[in-house]
Amino acid sequence: MFHVDPSVIRECSMYASCGIARAIVLSLIVFFILLTGFAYTTFLERRVLSVLQQRIGPNRVGPGGWLQPAADGLKLMFKEDVTPAGADRIVFWLAPVMKAVPAVLVVAVIPLGPPLLIPWFDGFWYHVPMAIADVNVGVLYMLAWMSLGTYGIVLAGWSSNNKYSMLGGLRASAQMISYELSMGLTMAVPILITGSMSLQTIINAQATPIVLGWFVFQNPISAAILMIAMLAEVNRAPFDLPEAESELTAGYHTEYSGMKFALFFMGEYISMISVSMIVVALFFGGYHFALVDQVPLLGPIVFFIKVVAFLVGMIWVRATLPRIRYDRLMALGWKVMLPLALLGVGWTAVSLIIGDAFGSSALYFVISGVFFVIVAIGVFIALRPTPEPASETTEIDLQPKGANYVLLEILGGLISIPFVIFRVMQGIVQNLQAGLRPENK
Repeated sequence: MFHVDPSVIRECSMYASCGIARAIVLSLIVFFILLTGFAYTTFLERRVLSVLQQRIGPNRVGPGGWLQPAADGLKLMFKEDVTPAGADRIVFWLAPVMKAVPAVLVVAVIPLGPPLLIPWFDGFWYHVPMAIADVNVGVLYMLAWMSLGTYGIVLAGWSSNNKYSMLGGLRASAQMISYELSMGLTMAVPILITGSMSLQTIINAQATPIVLGWFVFQNPISAAILMIAMLAEVNRAPFDLPEAESELTAGYHTEYSGMKFALFFMGEYISMISVSMIVVALFFGGYHFALVDQVPLLGPIVFFIKVVAFLVGMIWVRATLPRIRYDRLMALGWKVMLPLALLGVGWTAVSLIIGDAFGSSALYFVISGVFFVIVAIGVFIALRPTPEPASETTEIDLQPKGANYVLLEILGGLISIPFVIFRVMQGIVQNLQAGLRPENK
């Protein structure tokens, strides 16, 4: 790192012209990144799915298929744009915009990297934050815009004058209400830990120690619930019931074509990028990693790598899990995720109160760790498959075997900690299979 004389360093926020120029330039950069990222997220999904499904994937347009997103966009531009005769035209046209715009605006308060020192022609160096806006209620800002995106889906279903589309819109609204409660509760955990709703403050609080300072290690249950709720929020498989083609043709966008359909498509994939950025900022350290403090330019690169990792995870989930039944989706949101989200917020609050009462951060981590072990063991026991009833001719001793049995149960719970989320999804799939058996119909 080169040395800059502190006397020539100026804070960009202290000068109106610098703040306006920073906001305009960063807005253009973020808008370009999101549009490009939307196009190449579709390419990433098709490539990852082709690897998981042992097929080739897009490889015809451009070297290695890298121009396939441009070809898809060109194709959508020339598709016929049809408006149904019975549709409410104004709402029908506005609905795709209402879906796409919130997905873009939600990232305005997320810092993409540490503040940079940038020289200017007046001889001074300016300390420039890497967020379009650093507001002290950034978490509320994100929740507000994410909620508005659902209105685009609901209004698209209502305005299409199509029963399938209407059902898709109703499903989206019910899904949003069910999962946004859990999402909001999990977002309260970083707020409780830092005492601030500013994304910059939350990210800075995870800087040290490296990796271990990330909030996911202080409350992994809340982090897992947030990731699942984010999947439901953007209607990604296995939570893509609002557009279930096997039941609703294409759901809320059945009547859309051409560029209006492209806006819905763009809104979904930009939302994938946005929610990945939110999860990274709240629980996975944001742009913090090794050497970022010494080389601030590494911050945006680290942030980009983390976001791509989460996008691959979303694609992997789509390729792995089937679409779940709608009543199962509602039951998961209300009966499993909401109680666990309340429990996660409660354990963080109790741990913080005890730690503050004794003035010891180490005690906070100990209490938080104890809560996590208790919850993990409880989830492990609750999700264990029920043993099949023994036949009359078979005698099976299912009674506990004393202290050794209890110790083995505790050890099994501890070993299962990294696989808790996997077991949750496994339970959903088993219940789905049981519901589809002919004898249960």
